[in-house]
Parts: sequence; C-alpha cells; structure tokens
Amino acid sequence: MKQVELHHGARTDVGRVREVNEDAYLAAPPVFAVADGMGGHEGGDVASRVVVEELGRLADRALDPTEAREQLAAALATCQQRIAEIGADGETSRQARSYAGTTVVAAIVVDDGGPAWFLVNLGDSRAYRLSQGRLSQVSTDHSLVQELVDAGSLSTEDAATHPERNVITRALGGREASEPDYFLLPLAEAPRLLLCSDGINGMIDDAAIEEILGATDDPRDAADRLVEAALAAGGRDNATAVVVDVVGWADVPDYDADRQRSSLERKLGALP
Repeated sequence: MKQVELHHGARTDVGRVREVNEDAYLAAPPVFAVADGMGGHEGGDVASRVVVEELGRLADRALDPTEAREQLAAALATCQQRIAEIGADGETSRQARSYAGTTVVAAIVVDDGGPAWFLVNLGDSRAYRLSQGRLSQVSTDHSLVQELVDAGSLSTEDAATHPERNVITRALGGREASEPDYFLLPLAEAPRLLLCSDGINGMIDDAAIEEILGATDDPRDAADRLVEAALAAGGRDNATAVVVDVVGWADVPDYDADRQRSSLERKLGALP
C-alpha cells in the first residue's frame, strides 16, 4: 500500500456538568477511535477504555477492507464480552454490571487498491469528513430520533431538540450484541476526518463544526476549538474530538499539504 502521511489532534473534556469523563479516544495511526461510555463511574468509563485498548491492537497491522472488517468485528466481539464482565467480581458494582456500555466510532487506513478509510460505528458517536470546505456525516446514528427521521415522522431540525434524542438503539454492552455499520471511503474523499462523541455535535450544530474545521489548519487546534465550542455552548456532556488530516497523498485542490506540515513544525518549535 502506498505510504500515507497522517497528522492528527485529539482532545477530551469532562464538560461542565458531569463529574466523570466516560469518553475515551484512540489516536494510534493508522487507527483512530472515539468511545462514549454509559453507566457511570466504574461502568461507562471502563467500557470506553476497553474499546480503546482492544482497537489499539490493530495499530500495527496492514489490512485490506475484508481483513479490516474481520479484525474489527473480532475486536468488537471481545469488547462486548469484556464489558459484560465489568464489575462481575465486585460486590459494589451492581449498577455497573447492569448498565455498563459504550458507543464506538473508529477509522482505519486500509489497502483497497489504494489507501482508503474503513470505518465502523455503533451508537451515536459520529464520523464526519471535510472535503473542499464542505462537511458531511459519514456514519449513521443508531438512535431513536434517527429512526424517527428515517421513517419520515420527525424532521432533522426537530430531532436536535427531541426529549429522547439521547436514546441509542445499538451499543457495546448489554445482554445481546449489536450489529455495527461499516463504511469504505477513499482517502481523496476525506482529506480531513472528524470522529467525535455526541458531547460535540449535541452542543454545536454541523454549520459550526464545518466552520471550525474549515478555518483551523492544525488538527490539534481544530480538536481544541471543537471541544471549547462545546463547552461554551453549555458543556452538558463529556466532549471528545479526534481530527485526522491526510497529508501528502490526497489530491484535493484546496488542501495544502505543505501548509499543514509548516503549521505543525511551528507548533513544535522547528520553525520560527
């Protein structure tokens, strides 16, 4: 597979309301992930860390799309089993045993006759792509409101304020395993990729996300700005953003790889 240069930035914050950060992220090129845990301390936070640990095992592997799907499915099955066992040996962990779970959205670079993103998601943590200044959502939310939108009984605008917008229909954890969705996307169609928990997109709309990603060259600054915007909007949930740039490969007219490298080098003190 042709060598791909990736620059990335990540940020997570507990927010202004929650006491525990149940989000976790992975940034281990070529694998990136965000997991949003559920179940409270020693429940959701542990569940999300399990996901990061298991997906991190794929970081040193060169995979094609078929292999990636098999490896991701196996990793998620292991996560499901481990999460189901959380707290099983502790007398004070009954709530964690009953409710521990997590969403996950992940992306890995694969060889599909050329480099491509292979993505997977369970729950409402999202994958977005920014191409030629335009933002679009890659993943599909596994949530009650998304099902209502898909059925035509709820508008996208009303979904954003629906009282049950946080009810998800698929996740890791619980008694039965959920089937994830998989996506294959050529790198040239996603020169900038965002993975985030709903503490980002639940607090700021897609127009604000697009503005931040389009106006901020350095992916680390972009991740910081997204989290800060979510906090400024109220920070009612844990907020996590992972921003990944494809540098030096994708042939996108408005994407300046030299500028991206220069920005990073300045941040590191290598340039004045």
